[in-house]
Amino acid sequence: MQTNNYEVIKQYIFGKLNNAGSPLERTKIVQEIQSIQTVIATVNAETLPLILPVNDFTGLPDGDWERMSIEFEKHFDVEMKHGILIQGDEQQNRDNTWWTAIFKQKTVNFYWDRYRKYLGNALPPDVVKTIDTDTDIVMNNLENPIGEPFSRYGMVVGHVQSGKTGNYSALICKAADAGYKFIVVIAGGINNLRDQTQERLNESFIGQTKGVQVGAGIGNTQRETMPLSLTTIERDFNKQDADRLAHGLNFETINVPVLLVIKKNTRTLENVIDWLDQQYKGKGINHAMLVIDDESDYASINTKEEEDPTKINLKLRILLSLFKKYAYVAYTATPYANIFIDHEASHDTAGQDLFPKDFIYALDAPSNYFGARKIFIENADKYLIPITDNEESIPYSHKKDFTLDELPDSLLEAIRLFTLVIAVRHLRGQRGKHNSMLIHATRFTDVHKLLAALTEEYLSSIKKDVAAYASLPDALTQSAILNTLKATFEKHLSKTEFSWHDIMQELPGFSESIVVREVHQKKSVPLEYRKDIATNAIVIGGASLARGFTVEGLSVSYFLRNTVFYDTLMQMGRWFGYRPGYEDLCRIYMPADRITDFANIIEATENLILDFKLMAEQKKTPNDFGLAIQQSPDSALQVTARNKLKNVREFFFNMRLDGTLKETSYLLTSREDINHNLLVVKNLLDELPAPPQTTGTRVWKNVSKSLVRKFIKDFKTFDKDKLGLTSRMPIGFIKQYLEERATDWDIALYNGTGTVFEHGAININKERRQISINASGAYEVLNRQVSSGNSESVSIEDEDEFAEIGNNRRKARASVHRLNPLLMLHILETETEPIINEIAAFGISFSGTVLSTQQPTKLLINTVYYQNLFDSMNLGNDSDD
Repeated sequence: MQTNNYEVIKQYIFGKLNNAGSPLERTKIVQEIQSIQTVIATVNAETLPLILPVNDFTGLPDGDWERMSIEFEKHFDVEMKHGILIQGDEQQNRDNTWWTAIFKQKTVNFYWDRYRKYLGNALPPDVVKTIDTDTDIVMNNLENPIGEPFSRYGMVVGHVQSGKTGNYSALICKAADAGYKFIVVIAGGINNLRDQTQERLNESFIGQTKGVQVGAGIGNTQRETMPLSLTTIERDFNKQDADRLAHGLNFETINVPVLLVIKKNTRTLENVIDWLDQQYKGKGINHAMLVIDDESDYASINTKEEEDPTKINLKLRILLSLFKKYAYVAYTATPYANIFIDHEASHDTAGQDLFPKDFIYALDAPSNYFGARKIFIENADKYLIPITDNEESIPYSHKKDFTLDELPDSLLEAIRLFTLVIAVRHLRGQRGKHNSMLIHATRFTDVHKLLAALTEEYLSSIKKDVAAYASLPDALTQSAILNTLKATFEKHLSKTEFSWHDIMQELPGFSESIVVREVHQKKSVPLEYRKDIATNAIVIGGASLARGFTVEGLSVSYFLRNTVFYDTLMQMGRWFGYRPGYEDLCRIYMPADRITDFANIIEATENLILDFKLMAEQKKTPNDFGLAIQQSPDSALQVTARNKLKNVREFFFNMRLDGTLKETSYLLTSREDINHNLLVVKNLLDELPAPPQTTGTRVWKNVSKSLVRKFIKDFKTFDKDKLGLTSRMPIGFIKQYLEERATDWDIALYNGTGTVFEHGAININKERRQISINASGAYEVLNRQVSSGNSESVSIEDEDEFAEIGNNRRKARASVHRLNPLLMLHILETETEPIINEIAAFGISFSGTVLSTQQPTKLLINTVYYQNLFDSMNLGNDSDD
């Protein structure tokens, strides 16, 4: 890749710092920078290139040295915690230290040692250390490949775009060191993802591409240890290539590991199975096999009846059955589908299904991960730009023959912003880095083509005016487009360290290099990120970009897709990952309701991980965890949609409300409904005795559930569906809970800092909240959180425990001193638009945890009823991209 002097010097100093060990003090960074500054100042221009590979070097400005120091500090300050393990019953009783206690100590770990050194050239020291620990734990949960026949089924759960490929590359290296001879990586269902995965495994494990040393193999490749890859970057597995590459080898006695990186495709899997049958003449294979199923929630899952499983699922299971010793490890960032696998399912020919019965390992992400919480919860105003003008141009719901005549203004702005981001990155010394913009607005190839044509047209107009006018002193008076670029800069990037004048001077140097690339099955020109030159690309695609594929240097995203599935929506988020030196420049354009969906998914996923930790501490199994997910309130719509897709008309759903908080985050807007709900609250207060408190929040203990049942029945909630599956308040299940559970309730009416609310003898201050009107026409409480602080602890009377719990809501629900569910009453007001003087909301804090032994609440769900709801969400199975 093209380099510049800033990057050359930075890489030189990085090598010095990397060899200094960890932890690294700031003073060491300063010393190394000062040392190279001294060299530059004292060595003449002819001699300097002999020390540093710089060209025409005239020095760096002070701002570059300061930026470099900050970048080093951030890099070496990155932390990463090791993951969390849940094991099956049998696995808990097996030898779970065979690798770390014996093999890793005795074996020459050739593949892992060289890969670890290669990782150290790019990753922070603590991240490399944690990858080592994480993969050691996974190795311990596989099996000694030298021993008796075995089968292991596990799953590793990471974050979207967080480095799962790097993790399983390390696992592959260690497995090869241990003696696993046959390694199959199933790398998604699309060619570009398979090709990208093969390239990365060439760098991390094989060590060469077409005879040229690459990655970990540079300077450390030996013929006698080089793995045999039966696939290449250009070609997926086929029998002819495999025969040619394996010519003269005896697979019964082969001493090097064999690698296949294949597409998740029925024909490819059949070819592998047939070729193995041919090589081993139908006999059971004694070599130990490791199968890595990347993006395992996609296509690997059997969505049909067990008697007639889906083809890919069946072929995967047949492949495993050919080997006497095998380990299957599923990798995914979205484990919902995997957990829905029937753990008892088995097939006469293919054997057991792919449920991770032996272990699930949840990875943490490094502290520099640009992830969902950082984007959608903590810094939404910084990174997210709501789209409000797409329906005229690119409506959510459109068919494959949709005609796109113009781009919405928001997309034109996003294209301008991307152009400006490249300029800022160049000015920051990142000229040799890839830059990408993502446009994901349709699932149809023909519409992608129309999008690409209009994007190309607008980009050409930018290029034309930049070339003609940007270098002129009166450029802004000559070009309307340059004026719109300046307005976009002032709107989104004015807080960077550069002025508009700096930006405009930089634009002519690269604008012609920006290209538009479509990524779908019928593309004419491929998207390529070369090693020798930086790519600046506006990438337009859908499904082909939605799973696993890394869009390099992604800074600006424009997103207009809709789905009910958590996993599908999260996988579309290619903007997650690592953005060193340009995280502050990243922006995501999407409609407000999608922003809300992502925030809801994040909160649900975080709750899932917290439950996972609790179950790990209690030695629960993958089956226990699977059941917990299936009974989670957050899974109800997912399960319903999956059953709909399997043509199930109705089924019973078991929802576990114990240990959860449910609130009316969405409220009805009509004055009639607002007044009605205020009256319902007042009627409940009239039925309650005088509270023990005379000031502040009022709490009633051990109230008859009949009063709560009437309140829930009378309060009008905002829901698109009768059970509340699409909102945070599953009202249908709550009503059923009240029928089934013979328990008293606690009730709280919260005191805030607003104006006075009076009713009878009760006098409190209203709670102030920010409320907006969402895309569905409902009032939406900011961050969908009605309650705050220690509101779930108010019914705990033990003062020491109350103080200890503080604002830890999950602890409050789990408290042994808070046995009753808590009905939380809120009288809200706003100070900003829309002005609301008084509106009622409520929440329910259900006591317990995910480990509760109470029976879950069961309701019959009719999937036919939800058909229109799903259709309105534009689920669509007719994608052709």
